[in-house]
Amino acid sequence: QVKLVESGGGSVQAGGSLRLSCASTGYIRNSYCMAWFRQAPGKEREGVALGYTYGYTFYDFYDDSVKGRFAISRDNNANAIYLQMSSLKPEDTASYYCAADTRPHARGDNCSTSPSAYTYWGQGTQVSVSS
Repeated sequence: QVKLVESGGGSVQAGGSLRLSCASTGYIRNSYCMAWFRQAPGKEREGVALGYTYGYTFYDFYDDSVKGRFAISRDNNANAIYLQMSSLKPEDTASYYCAADTRPHARGDNCSTSPSAYTYWGQGTQVSVSS
């Protein structure tokens, strides 16, 4: 049984940085999408950083709202993903969830930004950015 566990959330001032980690207790194929979603109060859950590995290349995708500020990385040997968040803004305040799907992806594929496409979810970690 796969369980995802996030860590690294916290409170930071605008312009600061945080690094989130997500570890899996079970094996997740390198070619499966792993992703970071976030959900602010009263808003829908949205995918902000996603990626999969095909061959030796890690393909990553970002929502426009975080492009250039967030970076997703993956340690396939450790079944873990990370989210380095920089230049944080108050609007980045949300609960952040890591997720994994169960479909193999190949070069040219995109990772879905729909939560319904993902099978495994972590419990979430809170990120709060003050102005």
